[in-house]
Amino acid sequence: MSAGGDGELERLMARRLAEMRQNLSQRGQDGGSPEAGRGGAERPKFRDVLAKSLGHRGLEVLQNAEAQFPGEAAAIADKLGRLIAAGEVKETIDGGKLLFLFRTVGLAVRMPTRISVEQDGRMVSLSDKLKGAGGG
Repeated sequence: MSAGGDGELERLMARRLAEMRQNLSQRGQDGGSPEAGRGGAERPKFRDVLAKSLGHRGLEVLQNAEAQFPGEAAAIADKLGRLIAAGEVKETIDGGKLLFLFRTVGLAVRMPTRISVEQDGRMVSLSDKLKGAGGG
């Protein structure tokens, strides 16, 4: 992959970020989510309860799920937060467990994939390592 490929990836990521920001701003202008009329004040509270009990990469999985499936992810986060607040779920939920939960209920949450390897005492991406190995 050439340096132009990295630039293309950055442009795609920037475009996706701009789309997500636009969606968030439109949601804010529309008065929030449909749940706002019926107890919407409780929703952030239980999401915060869930967020506090998330472990390694759990918040990243939750944010990706909310961006890709806003309504469904909010309902699941609300229910899970209620279970944690009630003491029915006591363990820390890491990203893998949360991703498995979302996929079990039918939400194919996409996560960015990065493969890093150690080279000369530092972590480099697999593509960078392969680029260096192909030159010799």
